[in-house]
Amino acid sequence: MSIPENADTKRLVIDNREYILVGTAHISQDSVETVQAVIREENPDTVCVELDELRHRALRNPRHWESLNLVQVLKQGQAPFLLTNLALASFQKRMGLQTGVKPGAELAAAAQTAEELGKCVRLVDREIRTTLLRAWRKASFWKKMNLFSALLVSMFESQKLDEEELARLRQTDTLTVMLDEMAEILPTVKNILVDERDTYMAHYIRQAPGEKIVAIVGAAHIPGILKKLGHAFSSEEIEELSVVPEKSGVSKILPWLIPAIVVGLFIVGFMAGNTQQLADAAVAWVLANGLLSALGALIALGHPLTILSAFIAAPITSLNPTIGAGFVTGLVQAFIVPPQVKDMEYVSEDIARLRGWWRNRLTRVLLVFFLSSLGSAIGTMVAFGWLKDLF
Repeated sequence: MSIPENADTKRLVIDNREYILVGTAHISQDSVETVQAVIREENPDTVCVELDELRHRALRNPRHWESLNLVQVLKQGQAPFLLTNLALASFQKRMGLQTGVKPGAELAAAAQTAEELGKCVRLVDREIRTTLLRAWRKASFWKKMNLFSALLVSMFESQKLDEEELARLRQTDTLTVMLDEMAEILPTVKNILVDERDTYMAHYIRQAPGEKIVAIVGAAHIPGILKKLGHAFSSEEIEELSVVPEKSGVSKILPWLIPAIVVGLFIVGFMAGNTQQLADAAVAWVLANGLLSALGALIALGHPLTILSAFIAAPITSLNPTIGAGFVTGLVQAFIVPPQVKDMEYVSEDIARLRGWWRNRLTRVLLVFFLSSLGSAIGTMVAFGWLKDLF
């Protein structure tokens, strides 16, 4: 097998070591053939791949969902991250369906080919969770809302690509496309989404053992890595890129601020001795939180007991930022309508279709978690406005 003529391959020598960078598209059959040809013909000592451990494990084991403990995910507060991962995977899956190639197929092929030839394999990309959290923590509230809205739309939109857009995707990678779109929404954190990953990968490609190293990365990363590969980064510089910043003081205080004000309003009403006013305030709080959270659970097609639990839990959890309504409703839904083996097996296919998010029991639990939480949050704001007028 020969290397395709249009392969985006760059060569350079640093300190008597040869580096061959191969730019790929994550949904292109040409890229699959290219990486296999390059690795076999170049016979490198090490093959570096634009993957982290989690993505690599998912590509190697498409059935990894079967071992997921959803209840444990909810208890550990990992549901938002899992939902984000599924939204990103859904985008990639839909793009892959239109090009006929499984997203990341060339990265899996690179690792597999290297292993078959007995070559050293290095996973050089930063964990996607770290990248997203670094960007999220450094964004303003309104930019976060813009990003959140874009992510929500990406979960459900049914996008048809024209030939020009398909050609663009074949020349780059879907993960880079998503991060580039996020960078447009959050230009202040473009450095985190794109440039930092180039630095991170350049460092670990440079640290790979051997005299000849082949690196398989998304085509969009080639220019940045080429600029940084000749620079020797310190271990402290690279470690800093893996640190998730602490929440800002405002982010820590805000979840407690509204409950504190609400409790304060009730105390003022109690001190004033107006029992009717207190009763009206309590009804407003319960109805606004409970009904909107229950509506979210209903839209997610939650079990009737899940919807009831949303109505009961939301007015209580809204006063306690350490536990949300979605945590309660998600657990109730998971216990009453637990995901079956077939749901775990077909989750990757189901998330590519709008209907699949509701049909699959696993993703339905996450929808219950998300939509009941969203309803409760909206209900809190509505109730706060009512309480402000009542007192």
